[in-house]
Amino acid sequence: KLEGLKTIAVTTNGINLTRLLPRLKEAGLNAINISLDTLVPAKFEFIVRRKGTNLSSKATVLILAGMCVLYLQVNCVVMRGFNEDEVLDFVDFTKDLPLDVRFIEYMPFDGKYCCFGILLGPE
Repeated sequence: KLEGLKTIAVTTNGINLTRLLPRLKEAGLNAINISLDTLVPAKFEFIVRRKGTNLSSKATVLILAGMCVLYLQVNCVVMRGFNEDEVLDFVDFTKDLPLDVRFIEYMPFDGKYCCFGILLGPE
């Protein structure tokens, strides 16, 4: 722990978090941002590029929220044609949990070109 630091946070998709959490907390971690862009297991596996994850970030969110030992925030990047239909599901999933949810706009850049086709907003 370093003197003067008030917050030590990590952003993660949660896949290895339950295994690493005890050592991270020992090192002073006191806030976690979970990147969770979907509640659908097949979409989650597509995003993290790993099979057999069984939506581990959703489970991690529930475990951490139940422990209430760290500041917990869930970040959800909303993308047209991928997960915009899940926004209300996210609200329902998190409404009674001790955490903050941020819906983040997809950053539409692929190298030097803009990917406007998947932006949410006025059409």
